[in-house]
Amino acid sequence: MSHAGLSAGGQRRIALAQIAPVLGDRSRNLRMHTHRISEAVEAQADLVVFPELSLTGYFLRDMVPDVGLGADCADMETLCRAAESIDVVCGFVEQSTQLRFYNSAAYLEHGEVRHVHRKVYLPTYGLFDEQRYFAAGDRVRAFDTEKFGRVGILVCEDLWHLSAAAILQAEEIDLLICVANSPARGVQESQIRTATVYRNVCSAYALLLGAVVVLVNRVGFEDGLCFWGGSLVVGPGGDVLAEAPALDEALTVATLDLAELRRERIITPLGRDERLLMTLEELQRIKRQRYER
Repeated sequence: MSHAGLSAGGQRRIALAQIAPVLGDRSRNLRMHTHRISEAVEAQADLVVFPELSLTGYFLRDMVPDVGLGADCADMETLCRAAESIDVVCGFVEQSTQLRFYNSAAYLEHGEVRHVHRKVYLPTYGLFDEQRYFAAGDRVRAFDTEKFGRVGILVCEDLWHLSAAAILQAEEIDLLICVANSPARGVQESQIRTATVYRNVCSAYALLLGAVVVLVNRVGFEDGLCFWGGSLVVGPGGDVLAEAPALDEALTVATLDLAELRRERIITPLGRDERLLMTLEELQRIKRQRYER
C-alpha cells in the first residue's frame, strides 16, 4: 500500500456524519450508518466520520456489557462491507477477549478494520462517570492509510490532553480525527461555550501539528442533555473549511486542497524543529521527581 499522504497533492473529500444515535439500539444505529455511508459515497467522499459511540449512544451505564462488540462481530462486518469503496470512522463499545469494555473508535479501509483507538482519558467529573463502566485505553498511536497518509484518532476527552497531541505530533500525522459526544454547556453571546472551546482547540492543534483536524460531534437529546453538533474540518492553517449546523442531523462534506498542507509545512516547519529528545529527557526528570522519590 502506498502512503504518500495528504502532502502528495490533489484533493480529498471528507463527510461529517453528524447523527443522533438511539441509546442502546445497535440495529437501528447500524441502519443509520449504512444509510449515511451510501449518501457519502454518492457525494463522492473519500472518508465518512461518525461521532463517539455512534453505534450505541452515550449514557449507556449498565447497558455497556449488552452492547459490546468484538472486532470481528456481525455489525462490524456489515460496516466493513459498506466501507469497500470509502473509508469509515465509527464509534462503538469494544469488548476485549478479557471481557473488558472500551469506548473505542475504528477506522475502516478497503473493507477491513485498519485501526482501533481506545479512549485513554475517561472523564469522571461533572455529569460524566465513564471510569465506572469502561476500561481506559493505554496507547495513542498513528497508522498509515492509502488516501490520508498518517492518521491519528482521539475520542472526545482525549483531545483535551496535550500529551495526546504531542504524541501524535511526534508520529508526524497528516490528519487528526476526533469523535465526540459533547453536550451543550454554557451560553456566551448566543454561542454555546463548549462549541467555541472545541473550535478553538481544533484550530490551535491544526496550526501546531501542521495537520488537518476533523471533529465530529453528535446531536440530539439523551438523559436530559442536548448535544450541540457543530462538527467541522480545520485546515492546517487553522481556518475552518466546513462546518455542520448546530443541533441538527446532517451530512456535511469538506473538500481538502492538499497543496495547502505542503504550503503550511514549508511556511511553518514546527514538526521539523520539534526537539523530541529534549522533551523525553524533561519528562523523565519530571517522572523521577514525581513518582520515584
